[in-house]
Amino acid sequence: MRSVEEHARVVSDLLSPSPVVNVPLAEAAGLVLARDLVATIDLPPFANSAMDGYAARAADLTGFPITLPVSQDIPAGRQDTGPLEPGTAARIMTGAPMPDGADTVIQVERTDGGTEQVRIDGAPPAGVHVRTAGEDVTAGSVVLKAGTVIAGPQIGVAAALGFAELPVRRPVEVLVLSTGTELVAPGLPLGPGQIYESNSAMLAAAITAAGGHATIAHFVADDVDAFRAALRAQVGGIDLVVTSGGVSAGAYEVVKDALTGQGVEFAKVAMQPGMPQGAGHFENVPMVTLPGNPVSSYVSFEVFLRPAIRAAMGYRQLTRPALRLPLAAPIESPAGKRQFRRGVLDPEAGTVAPWGGPGSHLLSWLAGADAMIVVEAAVTSLDTGALVEVWLLG
Repeated sequence: MRSVEEHARVVSDLLSPSPVVNVPLAEAAGLVLARDLVATIDLPPFANSAMDGYAARAADLTGFPITLPVSQDIPAGRQDTGPLEPGTAARIMTGAPMPDGADTVIQVERTDGGTEQVRIDGAPPAGVHVRTAGEDVTAGSVVLKAGTVIAGPQIGVAAALGFAELPVRRPVEVLVLSTGTELVAPGLPLGPGQIYESNSAMLAAAITAAGGHATIAHFVADDVDAFRAALRAQVGGIDLVVTSGGVSAGAYEVVKDALTGQGVEFAKVAMQPGMPQGAGHFENVPMVTLPGNPVSSYVSFEVFLRPAIRAAMGYRQLTRPALRLPLAAPIESPAGKRQFRRGVLDPEAGTVAPWGGPGSHLLSWLAGADAMIVVEAAVTSLDTGALVEVWLLG
């Protein structure tokens, strides 16, 4: 069987770096900056007040309390500020431009708040409460490095520097296609032998959470020709096709039957759940075929697809955060296969417990898990207290 690492490399090699696109600031959150962001202006662009109060010359502020005439009012946004005459003060608001000649700002709380003249009871040294031009950012400096994941603070500084758009790695476009004549869309009545289709919605949500963009295809019957036709009709503009189901060793495995010899290689991977896997290209479009059991499908996504999608989009953190924690209960594991077990964390005890059985159909237990326990292929049993690798799913 193929090792987990070998198959992970096969899947990762399918995807090229996502193209660079310019997007409005409001659409950049969560995406990865593709090029260094270089400031074209100083920030602040001009010296301004950090306080509501009075701009003055420090040389005039001796022998408190003193009274000075108020020579002008300077609200934020004023564009015709005149120079400050010696022996006077200017009433000034936070963010308003400092008048030429002024070198300090007295907080309004240290004055009587006068508008014609102002009594000043004390003052800070020169330069205090004054934001100088370029104090935060100087023109020509790199403000955000390529590879930065954009969030609120990054959008804020880009906006403050006048950028309306940012160059980012475009989300990977993924077509999610589930197969099976037994599948029925949620909301419709079930017939005999039918089940509600859950994998496509689950995988699409996981792709979105990883940073990609998912489109769910219409369901197709277990028919080779119909499957290929549906695939050809919907792969335009798609970076990756992900299927679930139809890849095992039995009869009526439509995905395997349709894609064998068409550029997709099928393999058994030494893992539980998720042993049957496939990866390759169909008519030059990358494809990853996942097993149909829902837990197998989701675990396969976490192990193989999440890192590959995030790598293509330029993220540095490809995998889930991982810890080594002691087990709160023993675990048995099959020889020769790396096992991925659902787990639940106990933050107070600092332990992790297996959650539900290993069955790949136990979807409700997956929904209740906040961790994944990784048991290496060479290990067949672990006692309570044994340290294990734990992936944090929350």
